[in-house]
Amino acid sequence: MLKTFLIGIKDLRLAFRDRAALILMLAAPFVLTLGLGLVTGRFSNNSSGLSDIPVIIVNLDNEQLGNALADLFHSAELADLMEPTASSDPEAARQLIDQDKAAAVVIIPEGFTRSIIPAAGDRANLTTAAADPVKIEVYANPSRPTGAGIVKAIVDEFLSRVEENLISGSVSITQLLMSGRIPPDQVPTVIAHMSENLQTHTTDNALAIQMNSSTADGEAVKFDILAYLAPGMALMFLIYTVSYGGRSILAEKTQGTLPRLLISPTSPSQILGGKVFGIFLTGAAQMLILIGASSLFFQLKWGDLFGVVVLVLAAVFGATGWGMFITALARTPAQVGSVGSAIMLIFGIMGGSFISLDQMPAAVQAFSKITPNSWALDGFTTLALGGTLADLSTPILALLAMGMILFLVSVFMFGKKNLVQK
Repeated sequence: MLKTFLIGIKDLRLAFRDRAALILMLAAPFVLTLGLGLVTGRFSNNSSGLSDIPVIIVNLDNEQLGNALADLFHSAELADLMEPTASSDPEAARQLIDQDKAAAVVIIPEGFTRSIIPAAGDRANLTTAAADPVKIEVYANPSRPTGAGIVKAIVDEFLSRVEENLISGSVSITQLLMSGRIPPDQVPTVIAHMSENLQTHTTDNALAIQMNSSTADGEAVKFDILAYLAPGMALMFLIYTVSYGGRSILAEKTQGTLPRLLISPTSPSQILGGKVFGIFLTGAAQMLILIGASSLFFQLKWGDLFGVVVLVLAAVFGATGWGMFITALARTPAQVGSVGSAIMLIFGIMGGSFISLDQMPAAVQAFSKITPNSWALDGFTTLALGGTLADLSTPILALLAMGMILFLVSVFMFGKKNLVQK
């Protein structure tokens, strides 16, 4: 155990003596975080980087539900977040998006309300009319993914309320019929009454969508955009760090250091364990240094301290598994460096380090679950929004399982290659 610990400490010291490695481990993520903070307005008067998001509303419906959605974007609750403008020309509004004049266009087509709430003569067909409602279009600006994502989230929340009210009405009618409380000939009358309630309830409660600014304890919470960007950059370069540590195993074999270790009274398992421990220590040190530096220089609040430490250790463990797996696949240190750099960029993009996963296709969101970036970012975002360690069970368990599975696979592959064998 002592030999494993000493080998790990030795690799940690070697990593922090390498100036080129330090630039990619610490300087690069710090500078990128600083740059993204400037771009998003984090260091201006707008501390969150999210306000006055320009959105164009094209309301061709001009009836109850269409007007309710349009009014939602003009509501007092969203006054600081949204900067809506009205338009009657969908094509002209799309061109403004293509010219980067707004984050998104919300096009409410004609007949949207009547596809969900039929006119008086068609109220007997309430449930069938809503089976295929007219769809609202959100034309998003790809260069403003965060703002467009917020607009889409507001529209989705509005539509979910409409659907919830519609389904509850349909279920109520079915239960009333099955229980015999109403005869079949009274169904049209009941549907008419519920149709009016659907219209009134959805319109009156649409403005319930608002920015949450407090926790359950009543403490004020303000999400800092840097709380997403900083861990995203740190996690992306964490993949470089663990692949750099894995590369040292092959480098020492090539240079003859590893065979000399194997001649000494040190077992192969102790050597491999020490190497893995060194990678883990280096990754943990990198993450904790970046967290400390961002807290000191950017006044970034990471959230619950205990939760941050546990999440960092779990994220590094999961990333270390990937570092060992990359090393087990490679034949030379150069291959580890090349593959590690490619994986760093792929995981950074697919894991959400640059763009929120909510803006990506479903296939990309599913693929992101194999990256430690995605799980760890979920955890850091939860902490930034006031969560604690108790709220991190899912990402922590996923990261630990990821690291363990990859470590076991790597050990098997190392054995097949006789990499650490006397």
